[in-house]
Order: sequence, then C-alpha cells, then structure tokens
Amino acid sequence: MRTSIATVCLSGTLEAKLHASAAAGFDGVEIFEPDLIASPRSPEQIRELADSLGLTLDLYQPFRDLEGVGPDQFADNLRRARHKFELMGRLGIETMLVCSNVATATVDDDELAAEQLRQLGELAAEHGTRIAYEALAWGRYVNTYEHAWRLVRRAAHPNVGTCLDSFHILSRGGDPRGIEDIPAEKIFFVQLADAPQLSMDVLSWSRHHRVFPGQGSWDLPSFLAHLMRAGYTGPVSLEVFNDTFRQTDVGRTAVDAMRSLRWLQEHAAARLGNTEAPVPLLRLPAVEDPTGIDFVEIRGRAGVERIEDMLAALGFTYAGTHRSKSVRLWELGQARIVVNDADTQDGRPVVAAIGFVVDDPQRSAARAGELGAPSVPRRSEADEQVLQAVRAPDTTEIFFCSRTNAWTSEFSVKPGDERATRAARPEDGADSHVDHVNLDQPWQRQDEGLLFLSAVLSLDPQPSLDVASPLGLVRSQVMRSADGAVRLALNVAPPMARQSVGSHPGIGQVQHVAISCPDLIGLARRARDRGLEFLPVPANYYDDLAARFDLPAQTLATLRELNLLYDRDDRGEFYHLYTPTVGEVFLEIVQRTDGYDGYGAPNAPVRLAAQLATLLD
Repeated sequence: MRTSIATVCLSGTLEAKLHASAAAGFDGVEIFEPDLIASPRSPEQIRELADSLGLTLDLYQPFRDLEGVGPDQFADNLRRARHKFELMGRLGIETMLVCSNVATATVDDDELAAEQLRQLGELAAEHGTRIAYEALAWGRYVNTYEHAWRLVRRAAHPNVGTCLDSFHILSRGGDPRGIEDIPAEKIFFVQLADAPQLSMDVLSWSRHHRVFPGQGSWDLPSFLAHLMRAGYTGPVSLEVFNDTFRQTDVGRTAVDAMRSLRWLQEHAAARLGNTEAPVPLLRLPAVEDPTGIDFVEIRGRAGVERIEDMLAALGFTYAGTHRSKSVRLWELGQARIVVNDADTQDGRPVVAAIGFVVDDPQRSAARAGELGAPSVPRRSEADEQVLQAVRAPDTTEIFFCSRTNAWTSEFSVKPGDERATRAARPEDGADSHVDHVNLDQPWQRQDEGLLFLSAVLSLDPQPSLDVASPLGLVRSQVMRSADGAVRLALNVAPPMARQSVGSHPGIGQVQHVAISCPDLIGLARRARDRGLEFLPVPANYYDDLAARFDLPAQTLATLRELNLLYDRDDRGEFYHLYTPTVGEVFLEIVQRTDGYDGYGAPNAPVRLAAQLATLLD
C-alpha cells in the first residue's frame, strides 16, 4: 500500500516536514497550500527536494468553494483554478483536492454543481491534471460522500473523481460500506483520520481533535477494508488537524504517523479475511498478547535506599545483586522489583523499565522494530541473558521476557549484604504479582503512547477518565490485555500538578507500581509493625465511606486504622493503600475480591489531595 501524509499533520517548515516524512518511511506527501505559500523555496525547488528524498508529491490541497455559485462567481473560480493548475505543473502534482462549497454556494442544484465540476475537469485536462472532489462534513449543500459521488458520476468527466475522507464520513455517522459501490478508477484519493468520540460541532471537532488511526474511537481497519474491496490502489494518506501535533517534534510525529498506518494495514488485512487486497498490505510479525508483567525497574541515584526499605517492610524478599551491574532484585511471590542505582535526569527514582512475559521475545522485538520503536542497548556478559528491549514514547524501556525467568539466576546475595537479614514471612508472598503500573505521560505524548502500546503489545484501550486533583484534572486511560493480566494506566496531569514542590515532584508528575496480594489487611499490619507508614487518609473519607457503603463497623474501623481505601462494584470489592512518594515513585498494594475489575477510581481524588498535603507539610 502506498502511504502518504498531508504536511498539515506536522510542525515546522515545509522542508522539515518533507525530511521527516521521508525519514519515517512515507512514499509521498500532500502539499497543504499554506505550507507552500510560507516556504522560501520555489515550487521547482520543492519538487527537486522531494525527488531527492524519494517522495512523490501526491496531492495539492485545498481548493475551496467551487460549485453551486452564479456565473460571475464561477468564472472567477475557474480563473483561480487555472493559476493552481499551473502551479501544480511546476510542482509535478497531478491531483488537486476540491472541497464541497461551504461559504459561497447559493444554488442547491445538483445539475448545476455537476456541470461546474465537469467544466473544471475540462480545464484540469488542459493542464494534465485531475480533481478529486470531497464532501466536507459541514458542506452547505454537499456534505456526504454519497452525494459527492452522485455529482462526480453526473459530471461524467475522466478528470473528475472523488476523494474519500474518513473523518467527513464517520463524523456524520455515515456507512462506509457504500464505498464498495464506487468504481475504483473514480476514487482519485483517500485521506484518513481517526478521532475521539466527542459531542461538539463537527467543524471544531475536525480542526482540533483528529488523531492518527488507532488513537481514536473509529473502526478504521474496516474503513480501509471497504476501500480494498472496492479495488482502490492509490495512495492512502493521513490528513490530521491536531493542535498537539502542530507543536511537537516533527520527526517523532512522523514516526508515530507511520506506525499508525502499519498498525492499520495489519488490522485491515484481518478484516478482509480471505479476500485478497488489490495492493499488498503490510503484515507484521504475529505475536500473542503478553501474559503478565515479569518485573518493574525503579532507577535513580538518590533515594533508592528508601524504596528498598519500603519493599522490605512490605514483605519483599531480597534476592540479591546482579553479578555485573549495580542492580538489585526484590521479590514478593511473582512480583519482581529491580532497583537500579544508575542515574536519571535529575537523580530521583523513576519507573524506568517494565518487563513483559511474551511467548517469543525475538519476534516481539522484531515487531516493535517494524513499528518504529527504537531499540535499547543493554550490556551483557557472555554468560548472561540477552534481553530484548525497546523504548516507549515516554522513554520507559519495554523488555520482552520469556516465561523461564532465566535472568533472575544472575542475582545472588553477596556475603555481608545487610539486606539479606530482612527476611519476609512466607505469608507475605503468597499469590502476589504486579497488578498494574501507572505511568506519567508528557501532555503531548499520551496519544502516541496509546498507539504504541496497542501496536507493539496488542493492549486494548479502555474508556478514558478524568480524575479531579486539587490542582486540576488528571486524564487517565488504561491499556490492558484481554484477560487483565497486563494493565498499564497512562496519566496526563494538568500543568499546575506537574510543578515541583520544593525538592519533590508535583502530585501528577509521579508513577506508581501496584502489587496485588490476597490478604491486604494482614500485609498492612505486618508492614506497619516493621515501621512503614502509609499515605495518611483524612477522617472525612471514612465518614463518607460509611454513608456510601453499608460496611460493618469493625471493617470500617480496620480501614481507618490502617489508612486503607475501599471501593465496590457489582462484582466484587477492592481494598488498597499507598506508600509515601520517593522521587517520582510510590507503591500501591491492592486486593481484588470476587471479580472486581476497576482501580478504585472514586478514591483517586482523595489520594491526590493526600499526596499534595504531604508535600506541603
């Protein structure tokens, strides 16, 4: 499949956009007219640059407000078009996008509109170009792809075809199955964009909230499958208007865009089943979903001793130091925390890496590489496991681990290591595992992170949630495997919540690791006896809890005594507690009963307020 991207998707100059598109692996680009107008290079120089980069210039856009106008206005429209066709000749572009009229149309007459499209087609033919007519979702008289196709068919000119844009079709709730009824030779161009499902006017939705395929709510794999069944063989291009993309690094955004098209091709091929596509669709190395979290690494130069003190108090067993690295392993049942003394950007502890259990680490790494994930070099001695790892958009290192856990044999307790004296009770570790990990996301990277986790690890996005903190709303979205064995929450904190308080990060600029255990009350009591103080919960919370749930008085007293939080859904109950924050990390211990599947979201505002109070104390 030939891939293309509109320059409007990217930040920077036109020249920078061309370089980034080529580096990301695109075959071609659409030239968005304002980018050309603002460029100091001549059309010939832009054409030469694209040629040198191996890019085709696939479309010039947009030409607006052509049809449905009176004779004088239409004559002026043809004058404008003539200039654009001449310019396209200098650029070497053969197709121009013509949008349905939204501003100057005064006549709702299909016969007139088709005739005006035919005349424009005649002019295009004189210049060796053609026009792709697109129905804008907010077009005055023409706002559906079916209507646009009827006008193209009625114009009956070889240089007049249609452009199909997923946003304009799906935002109006259109049925894309009708695409299969359009002759492939009359589909001159295809533009794709995904979007979150929002309730707002369609123009604002379009101008500010489009995202790349796989980052929104729409079924774009089925959309592409309909195009393939129609026999379309031309470029499939991304046209995404997004406020974030226009102000973030152009190279990273282009890689994210290409990742979305690779993900899309794989899923569209699955939708096609045994139907053969008219063009080859990329098929990535097939992998099974990860079956669990093997380990979480906490890294930092200052403060990791406190992390280890908390782990010991919680009942983790010290499994030793790595034979060749300044790294230590702590275990509680199947939950493994690796503590690394390596430096971080500001020295504070962070969640630096997560290891996922997969069937074939080499295949998973190969898939990630084809999706543009940069590999993470890892120094290994001759007798050590070679672990495959890539870097996620938020810089977290993603390791692909086998089920054997052979890497743990590289850790041993050295003589005289005082950590070995902190023996845990056997009951502490029974059936414990990493329940989920919360990762702080830069505001401009959450959509990229969601697509990355979906494409690389086959995790499914859950509905997003806004959580109230004292300093604004935290936007949270969980990615999880189908069976819930792997759960990652990506959180974007508001600007005020990300500001540091003294030497501490803001309440939103933190990450945490949640450990599941079968007896939270027992574990909490033993941890308290070992000297661990939990995040203090205000008394008002327990007064409200008594009103929300009909809990036995003794249960409520125990929750209050141990600073435990509680939630319940129609399937089960959820108990959890939090440790103090060290650097940018804190721990959560959870207990799920009878199929509870949430994360205690009603308690999150209380936790965030308590963390802020602790920072300000």
